[in-house]
Amino acid sequence: MAKELYKLPPLKFGYGDLAPYISEEQLKLHHDKHHQAYVTNANAAIEMMDKARKEGTDFDYKATAKAFSFNLAGHVLHDYFWWEMTPASNSSKEPVGELSEVIKEDFGSFDRFKKEFSQVASSVEGSGWAVLTYCKDTERLMIMQIEKHNVNLVPDYPIIMDLDTWEHAYYIDYRNDRAKFIEAFWNIVDWEEIDKYFRKMRK
Repeated sequence: MAKELYKLPPLKFGYGDLAPYISEEQLKLHHDKHHQAYVTNANAAIEMMDKARKEGTDFDYKATAKAFSFNLAGHVLHDYFWWEMTPASNSSKEPVGELSEVIKEDFGSFDRFKKEFSQVASSVEGSGWAVLTYCKDTERLMIMQIEKHNVNLVPDYPIIMDLDTWEHAYYIDYRNDRAKFIEAFWNIVDWEEIDKYFRKMRK
């Protein structure tokens, strides 16, 4: 029986529902073209490796491992990015529930957390991500800065939320103004969903 390959996840909102913060044109390009490319390339690597193993042939193990890590990580990070957003009319604009309390405990206030997360996002060298994560050993929220999709991440630290700072996430709407995109992002965060996930992850 053939095993499943990766699939592009459907969006939980319409292409135009995040406007004016993310336009329909920007969202379609990001989801349908860029994210799809990571899915396609990850699957192509799997199919190539399966074929080589079946035929008993070799392939470039180093290059394949690097490319597979890059594309699969891009797919996973985008999965989180889509589900954590919601139309502005549905967003509470600030964290809620258990996550809100832990943010206040670890950062002092939401404003302080927002400032730190935004600074991490704006200072990624080249292309990458800002990621809110959680250390179960210390029971502490932390912010990671991931370059590309797979550099500098901390293994086994679950993703709570992330923000894509590749130019493909914002260049149609904001040109090269990453800071303006980051500020817009805070208007469309689905804090209710993120809090549900956070509570489930901590148990």
